[in-house]
Amino acid sequence: MSRKSSYVRIGLTVFFTVCAILLFYDTLFGSRTAIIFGQQFIKALQPVLFGALIAYLLAPIVNFFEEKLFSGHLIRIRSQGKLSSRRVRAVSLLLTWMIVCAAGYLLASFLLPELYKSVVQLISSAESYYMTVRGWVERLLESNPQVEAWVTSQLNIYYEDIQLWLTREVLPQATTLMTALSGGIVTAMNFLLDLLVGVMVSIYLLATKERCAAYCRKAVYGLCSRSGAGWVLRAMKKVDEIFSGFVRGKLLDSLIIGILCFICCSIFGFPYTPLVSVIVGVTNVIPFFGPFLGAIPSIFLILLVSPLQALYFALFVLALQQLDGNVIGPLILGDKTGISSLWVIIAILVGGSFFGVAGMFFGVPVCACMLSAVNFVVESRLRRREMPVETEAYSTLRQSGQVKAPPEQTQGQENGGKQP
Repeated sequence: MSRKSSYVRIGLTVFFTVCAILLFYDTLFGSRTAIIFGQQFIKALQPVLFGALIAYLLAPIVNFFEEKLFSGHLIRIRSQGKLSSRRVRAVSLLLTWMIVCAAGYLLASFLLPELYKSVVQLISSAESYYMTVRGWVERLLESNPQVEAWVTSQLNIYYEDIQLWLTREVLPQATTLMTALSGGIVTAMNFLLDLLVGVMVSIYLLATKERCAAYCRKAVYGLCSRSGAGWVLRAMKKVDEIFSGFVRGKLLDSLIIGILCFICCSIFGFPYTPLVSVIVGVTNVIPFFGPFLGAIPSIFLILLVSPLQALYFALFVLALQQLDGNVIGPLILGDKTGISSLWVIIAILVGGSFFGVAGMFFGVPVCACMLSAVNFVVESRLRRREMPVETEAYSTLRQSGQVKAPPEQTQGQENGGKQP
């Protein structure tokens, strides 16, 4: 049996090695057939992946309803050796999708039309805003005619580019989106079909999530050895903890920030309230740099209407970000990633340079997973060598090259125990 397993591992290793070599050669010297095939394959599976993402995000809501409303029934069911109850799962799914549908209805009936009006108003007022900015520049540079002429020429160039971009790109796309949402465009059928398939896939995955998880564990134990399967399952659990905590927490945090921004901007009467709230909420998903990326264009938009309101909005955003950084964020996210601010900045810069905004968002949990794997390997090797795993133990080195173990570890070794 062990010889057969070794043959299977050797065969899989050779197969994946040959595939990697062919893929590398085709990418550099070939017609990139593998990349085109991979893109088409991912596009075909896009509804399924979309449904899996929906199920991953909605799973905590389903678990919340089951634990809060049917805790006693679930205890009796699990005492009988069953994973869940179909009736309990059906009711939890129904409540979850009622919440999702209600949120979608509010978004489509209230926020999107207001957002569309803000975009149209911004485009229609672009010329007057341009004249306002030009007047500011002329008043600031009237003492230096040469610099004034250069700045004015640059503003004319940028104004033409921005005007073309707004009229040819932003406005048609916004009009198409609103028309598609109103149900009058045939091209929206593909999106609706993908959405329908994604919803069906998500319902199936949520209804059978325990069985799907059990099948995945079965596959891991079937393809790997017992010790290797334990490693894989621990790694998957750690990755799930990092991603679920960060992604779900950050999305919830950004949603709360966007809603608070919309409510407060409506109370204070700031212009472009829907557009500004969406910008602040969406950019807030980007760690560290997100608040600045959202605040700068929002302040500039309000500045074009009223400099005094722009000042008030800047103070409001500063207070909102302080509330998010000190209260809302720690309450929702905590320390899900377990990495320092330096690694967060590195992850955002590297992820953004390769994959844009998505890379800036997912770069942090990916970096946290990689650092967790490295720390696990390092600490495992140190334990095998009977060396301390605490970083503080390596702050001072003895002349002999040995590290000084912490007092609690030294006492444990004297008693015959080992560091866990």
